[in-house]
Amino acid sequence: MKVQNLIKKAIIPVAGFGTRFLPATKSQPKEMLPIIDKPIVHFIVEEALESGIKDIIFITGRHKRAIEDYFDYAPELENNLFRQNKIEVLNKIKSIANLANFIYVRQKEPKGNGDAILQAECLVRNEPFAVLFGDDIVLSKKTALIQLIEVFEKYRDCTIALCEIPKKFLNQYGVVKAVKIDKNIYEIKDIVEKPRPSEAVSNLGIIGKYVLIPEIFDELKRIKYKDELGITDALKGILKKRPVYGVKIEGKRYDCGSKIDFVKAIIDLSLNHPEVKKEIKKHLKSLKI
Repeated sequence: MKVQNLIKKAIIPVAGFGTRFLPATKSQPKEMLPIIDKPIVHFIVEEALESGIKDIIFITGRHKRAIEDYFDYAPELENNLFRQNKIEVLNKIKSIANLANFIYVRQKEPKGNGDAILQAECLVRNEPFAVLFGDDIVLSKKTALIQLIEVFEKYRDCTIALCEIPKKFLNQYGVVKAVKIDKNIYEIKDIVEKPRPSEAVSNLGIIGKYVLIPEIFDELKRIKYKDELGITDALKGILKKRPVYGVKIEGKRYDCGSKIDFVKAIIDLSLNHPEVKKEIKKHLKSLKI
């Protein structure tokens, strides 16, 4: 069996408000903010596709229709491009709707990423599945998701993406206590959500990419919560019964939910973009910073 075929579905939660980007996200989803000429979420979908996944389940909210529209046909725009004989652009636009099998499920209230995943239980059923947050981009020769799938294929237990986090930012992450068992592979012993940097058990934080087993749904449903239900809450329950593995991801990671990483992603990707790289390099040199 090929690694890419083991995981057939990816859940992409996109129902959050994107408060770190207000006022820009007052009227458009954070995931639709453009990096050059593609929205952030397009890169997430491409990662799933490159990892062999064709069924994409978006967990959306009332204010996220722009995502559905983006991954759909646009007859008026397409007809206009055809009349102007802009065939290359037309084909690019039309191809977006055919990238994958897109499924949309609404999360009625933003009650956390764990609650978002629960909305897709009836679609995933008894299969292992991927979860990709809608703003976590990793540039690498081998996609971050394939790196997770390869480890999942070996152990068949929940496998989560890890990244070394600067100490001052550890209070923004789920931080793991873990034992290294291979080059970039760890067995997770505990997860501490948003610890004080001085009290963090390591510098390894969980980033927005997971391969999960169906048992995660039972754990999520057992948890009593008030405001938000998180994936890490359920993973801590799984840890009491079976192993959970972490993979320190190889590649350059951008948390595009933050202004700084979003701008860094635009700069770095523009330096390899065929249409703009020449002028951007010239501009950066002229700044003499």
